[in-house]
Amino acid sequence: MTTRLVPRAKAARFATLFVNGLSRTMRRGEGTVAGGRVGLHIDPQLLRHLSADRTIVAVSGTNGKTTTSALLRAALGDAVGGNVTGANMPAGHVAALASSSAMQFVLEVDEAWLPHVVRESTPRVVCLLNLSRDQLDRASEVRQIAERWRSMASEALATAFVANASDPLIVDALSAASNVTWVSVPSSWHADSLSCPRCTAPLRFGDRWECSCGLVEPLAAWRIDAQGSISTNGETIAVALSLPGLFNRVNAAFALAACQSLGLSVAEAASRLASLETVQGRYGIRRFGNRQVRLLLAKNPAGVAALLDEAGTLSPDVWVSINAQVADGKDPSWLYDAPFERLVGHNVSCLGERRLDLATRLEVDGIASRVVDDAAHLDGAGPLVTIIANYTAFQSWMRETTPW
Repeated sequence: MTTRLVPRAKAARFATLFVNGLSRTMRRGEGTVAGGRVGLHIDPQLLRHLSADRTIVAVSGTNGKTTTSALLRAALGDAVGGNVTGANMPAGHVAALASSSAMQFVLEVDEAWLPHVVRESTPRVVCLLNLSRDQLDRASEVRQIAERWRSMASEALATAFVANASDPLIVDALSAASNVTWVSVPSSWHADSLSCPRCTAPLRFGDRWECSCGLVEPLAAWRIDAQGSISTNGETIAVALSLPGLFNRVNAAFALAACQSLGLSVAEAASRLASLETVQGRYGIRRFGNRQVRLLLAKNPAGVAALLDEAGTLSPDVWVSINAQVADGKDPSWLYDAPFERLVGHNVSCLGERRLDLATRLEVDGIASRVVDDAAHLDGAGPLVTIIANYTAFQSWMRETTPW
């Protein structure tokens, strides 16, 4: 780092590194959060001090922020830092910043914490991917978050935004922002923004969404069509991507638009994206006993919809694993908003703590499934399996599987 820290910040940084190192040594955790909490206790402005003089890019949204952050780091090339473990609140941010000398940093940021992080770190660019319901037993309704983003955008005069033009909540939240690059994305999910965020009248969805009050989808500089073609200002960008799915083409477009906002060559950035083949265990082929499995994370209705928009590309055997711990949200009623009916024709197994809830949900749509109490019963020879899991269930599967 080139910035000279004030004594208090220097002591806080040392404490952050020491506690996180001790946590890893004692195997009490990954050493990405505990030290950050201690550091922020010593210096509440530690995030501001550690991010000073660095080029910060923040990525936030309900779905896709981990993958978009990873794609952005790949696009930027070498010597780029980030909170790569997914610890996306200030304790994780200061831990990542304290342990790296990189002058370019990509921070994945929790939606509720984004205004605070923008105020403290003054990012050059902020990517706003989407807003949808998630863990409502402990998180705010998305319209409350959108209101906080509106206040943030009106104050962040030095920040450029790369934002989802197809999400009415984000468009309204950025109504006072002066520097926005809009990205138009294909999506079948509108359940979180059926009514206008400005006047509450029903929105009309077509090539562009619009409301009778005058709020309308802005014209976008970047577009992704239903086939995954990415273009900017009418020029198609060649993007070879190793990560599967249309939703990852969308994530890649946000990463490239952010690179453009930083003044970098889009073609050069795009050429680096194919090097990313897996993100924290997602998308890559892993081994479970004698089976090949591909792990996918889906933790809310919109996330499930994004995966199942391409149900035809999933393997015939699909295992769905659902927990309801604190990190997942303890209320599994969101299952009834997710379009699991698109799994018709697949061989579906229900696993996890809420496997019975899931099986009941599938039965509503007439989808036959089997309830599996112990995943060990699924071990054995067979074709590739797609595993769709929410947060803590995904972590469990990461421990149960190994790279292929």
